[in-house]
Amino acid sequence: MTCRCAVDLHIHSCLSPCADDDMTPNNIAGMAFVKSLDCIAVTDHNAAFNLPALEKTCREMNVVLLPGIEVTSREEVHILTYFPDVPTAVDFGRMVYGRLPPVKNRPDIFGGQILLDEEDEPVGELDTLLIQATDLSIEQIETLCTQAGGLCVAAHINRSSNSLLGNLGFLPPRPRFAALEVYRGASAPAVDTGAYKILYASDAHRLGDIAEREFFLDLPERSREGLFSYLRACKDRVKGGD
Repeated sequence: MTCRCAVDLHIHSCLSPCADDDMTPNNIAGMAFVKSLDCIAVTDHNAAFNLPALEKTCREMNVVLLPGIEVTSREEVHILTYFPDVPTAVDFGRMVYGRLPPVKNRPDIFGGQILLDEEDEPVGELDTLLIQATDLSIEQIETLCTQAGGLCVAAHINRSSNSLLGNLGFLPPRPRFAALEVYRGASAPAVDTGAYKILYASDAHRLGDIAEREFFLDLPERSREGLFSYLRACKDRVKGGD
């Protein structure tokens, strides 16, 4: 028996400077509820400090939150990292944030990097620009994420920039990801994806861009544990093809 769940596993909060300021914990959770989504993942660039507030607002809206971070490798490839709980994601995000170059954000140019509480009240801003490449390679990100108990998904592989195909020109045999993500706003990739599960997501930076009930996964249960175990099984199937 499985549970068919509507998901959007790539959403940015206002911590990401490229996201609208109204991408707050309550607005994201509320929009997911209005759109009847079962599970979402909030994956800010190279940090995870808004996840504790999002965990509370999603719980109030009965929306499953998968904690995540969109990490930029030194090859400037975006890798989605997902975790079984918020504290682990925040700790991993703190490490990733420390691997960014010491370049300060310019809110007038790039946008704010706003930290919010569960009431959507600002509690600070991050100084270091988040939309930079870390000094971590793709393989290092996957290794460190796995060691922390997380899973990696290659982000928007069908985009011309910040993707495995756009930046490298091919899907590398290593590392093994849990899945490959395809951005809904571009053509599907013209490449053999092998045993990889293909995920579709919005990469929403604005409330209106959060997905409708259009992307579904058949999970063992409607829960964070069910979603994470589903993705882990996807990775195990890929590894089993070695």
